[in-house]
Amino acid sequence: MTEELGLRERKKLRTRAAISEAAIRLFLDSGFDAVGVAEVARVAEVSKRTLFAYFPTKEDLVLQRFADHETDAADVVRARRPGQGPLAALRESFLKGLREREPVTGLCDDAEVVAVFGLVTGTPSLAARLLEFTAAGETALAAALAEAGVPEPDTELAAAQISAVRRKLATANMDALSAGVTAELRHPDALAAAERAFVMLGRGIGFA
Repeated sequence: MTEELGLRERKKLRTRAAISEAAIRLFLDSGFDAVGVAEVARVAEVSKRTLFAYFPTKEDLVLQRFADHETDAADVVRARRPGQGPLAALRESFLKGLREREPVTGLCDDAEVVAVFGLVTGTPSLAARLLEFTAAGETALAAALAEAGVPEPDTELAAAQISAVRRKLATANMDALSAGVTAELRHPDALAAAERAFVMLGRGIGFA
């Protein structure tokens, strides 16, 4: 039974990914507003009912990639090494992400990643929906900071500052890549900016 459930779950994940990939190809080719959900369902070879079972809104077809990383910061805080502070763990994770060219850091010059960034920032409904995931991520991070011993209400203020800095760093990196700078060329500046940002965060929020 466990194996059967595992197979069923993997099939769901494959279906979800296939629908999203079909949608993103269509949106990049024709524009987000020009493509209807029915067309996405047809190309993905699923019914509209199935599509909406996986993606409640049209925007989610694109933003599921961001939603999958919604609790990343909170997860880093909870998984930190014994004796390591929350901010130190977040800094370490972000710098590692820069080295490994993780899309969440903005330092990934894969053509599709850059194109999706342009799609999201250039489409008001997508940008608005992304704010909802950002807010949920801040809430999750605040909860993780509270578990780490940060006193309330400082947890919410700290989470907002940390989230804003991570988002600003990632956006600056992706803006550079969108302008034609390679990730390799951008990396030194991205690293220096991240180091400065986390130093400033440490001074401002008062814990490491």
